Amino acid sequence: MPKGYWIARVDVRDAEGYKDYVAAAKPAFERFGAKFLARGGEHEKAEGPGRARNVIIEFESLAAAHDCYHSPEYQRAVAIRQKVADGEIVLVEGA
Repeated sequence: MPKGYWIARVDVRDAEGYKDYVAAAKPAFERFGAKFLARGGEHEKAEGPGRARNVIIEFESLAAAHDCYHSPEYQRAVAIRQKVADGEIVLVEGA
């Protein structure tokens, strides 16, 4: 079965507030077996507008990626993140 991935691109507006999001999201990531492949770090904007923070998270399947995003645990974290950051998240099935 192909893996599932979150690809997130984020501009953090409040670094201290973002720490609260990270802490709130942790239970969902642990529950759904999230594996961070890239989290921030150096990046190159090769095309189009970029974001300051880029994250790739691997899950056992697209269904697990979907279930994590839509879980009550993660949705509590979303409410925090949306107050302190702007960005996009897409869920993608691996090859």
